[in-house]
Amino acid sequence: MFFTEITLFSCKITKCENMKKIAIFASGSGTNTNNIIEYFHNNKDISVFIIFSNNKDAYVNERARQNNIPIIVFDRHQLYETDFILNILLENKIDLIVLAGFLWLVPKNIIQNFNGKMINIHPALLPKYGGKGMYGLKVHQKVVENQDKETGITIHYVNEEYDKGAVILQEKCPVLPGETPEDVANKVHQLEYQYYPKVIEKILNNIK
Repeated sequence: MFFTEITLFSCKITKCENMKKIAIFASGSGTNTNNIIEYFHNNKDISVFIIFSNNKDAYVNERARQNNIPIIVFDRHQLYETDFILNILLENKIDLIVLAGFLWLVPKNIIQNFNGKMINIHPALLPKYGGKGMYGLKVHQKVVENQDKETGITIHYVNEEYDKGAVILQEKCPVLPGETPEDVANKVHQLEYQYYPKVIEKILNNIK
């Protein structure tokens, strides 16, 4: 079982009650997470309130600590067989769940309680290259192998299937002859950094 780090998390974290609260779920290095944290750093109305990680060795955990954001590291049992995660989200009145490189399927109990309040970003133009196992460089390798002339990002709501939720935004970039999957990844990352925080902000500003 993974450890659960709650040293900064005292049941109900003391921040402005009127502030819109983001919970980020991540599995990896946390570059998108860090970008979102920086985007909202001086925002008086919106805050990255807590980070959830399913990987005790992921660098996103260190990013959370560096930014003094509570981090919960959990295992499959806690996510799929208990209400441990759901209860934390509900008790702290989280307004929006943001998936940022989170590789596990979100369970029904969380989806049902956060219907329309949970979003994900995928590094391709869905429905292309979506589904279980399609993430990171694997997606960009397919783009290059298939000689696609463009790719991009899809920001979408989360439902009970991988990458099948309603699309919120798609942004494109060209794929040029001779570009490697790493070249494509760099372009797509720039789109992610530019648009994901803005979509998060827009959604939260529309929540009453």
